[in-house]
Amino acid sequence: MSDTASPSGAAPQLPQRKKSKTGWIVGGIVAVVAIIVAATLIIVNVSAPKTAQADTAKTVTIKIGASDASQPYWDILKKKAAKKNIIVETVNFTDYQQPNPSLQQKQTDLNSFQHLRFLAQYNVDTGNDLEPIASTLIVPLGLYSQKWKSVSDIPKGGTIAIPNDPSNQARALFVLQAAKLIVLKGNKFAPTPADIDASKSRVTVATVDAAQTALSLPSVDGSVINNNFVRDAKIDPKSAIFADDPKSPGAQPYINLIVARAADINNPAYLEFAKLYHDPEVLKSVVASSNGTAVIVEGYSGTQLRALLKKIELQVKAAG
Repeated sequence: MSDTASPSGAAPQLPQRKKSKTGWIVGGIVAVVAIIVAATLIIVNVSAPKTAQADTAKTVTIKIGASDASQPYWDILKKKAAKKNIIVETVNFTDYQQPNPSLQQKQTDLNSFQHLRFLAQYNVDTGNDLEPIASTLIVPLGLYSQKWKSVSDIPKGGTIAIPNDPSNQARALFVLQAAKLIVLKGNKFAPTPADIDASKSRVTVATVDAAQTALSLPSVDGSVINNNFVRDAKIDPKSAIFADDPKSPGAQPYINLIVARAADINNPAYLEFAKLYHDPEVLKSVVASSNGTAVIVEGYSGTQLRALLKKIELQVKAAG
C-alpha cells in the first residue's frame, strides 16, 4: 500500500513542538560553572605557594672555608642567607695552609679566614688568582705571656714564638719591633727572622706553626698569637701585653676578606652572601666573638680590594 501525497507534492509536515526553556537554562548554568572553575584554577595556580621542586631549583648552596666556624655569628648568617634561598655550609680549617687550595680545587666556593697580605703571598707563591669580593674586619695581632705582665718585664735573651707563615711572620716581627723587643735591619716589606739585628735586640724568636703559638706559651717568654687561636685557647685578647693598632694606616694589608675564585667574583649568590655578612645583627655577633677587639671594615668595594691586592702582590714579588 502506497502513501497518499499532499496536493502540493511536498512531504507532509509534522506538527512543531513548543521549544523548552529548560535546556537553555541548564546549558547556561553549565557554561557559567565551567568558567568559574577555570578562573578558580587559574587563581589557585597563581597564588598558591610554589612546589618544593620549584623552591629547590632556586636554592643555592655555598660552601665556605673558615677558621672559626663554631662561632655564633655563623648561625645568624646562615639563617639570614636561608631567607634568600642560600644554604650556607661552613668547612672549618685549623691549618691556614689548607683553605686556599681547597677553594682553588673547587672543594669550597668561598673562604673567609685571611687578610690581603696573606692572600697576596699565596697568589704569588702558587701562581693562582684567588680574589676578594668583600672586606670583613681587622683584628689586632697581640703579644701574650704567661710569665710576664708587661713588655718591660721580658728579660734580655728571652724567646718569643711567632707564626711561621710568611705574611703573619712579617706582621709579628713588626709587632715585636713596635714593642721595642727587636730591631729589624733595613726597611723590608716582608722581613724574616734573618733580618733581626741580634746585637740590638732584647729577644730571639722561634717560628712555629700559627696553630701552635698559643700552645707554646708555657715554654717561651711570650708568643704572638692570631686572634682566632687566642679565642680557641680561651685567652682573653685584652690580656695581650702588646698589640698593633688595627685602625692605623699601616693596617690596610691586614684587612680580612671574603675570597672567591677569579671566575666567580660577580656570582650574584656570592655577592648576596657578602652583603649579608655586613648585616648589623651579624656584625654585632662578629665583634662579640672577638671580645670586642675586631674592627669592622666598611666602605671597600670588591674592585677596590682587588686593586689593593694587586698592589700588595707586586710588593711581595719585589721583596722576594
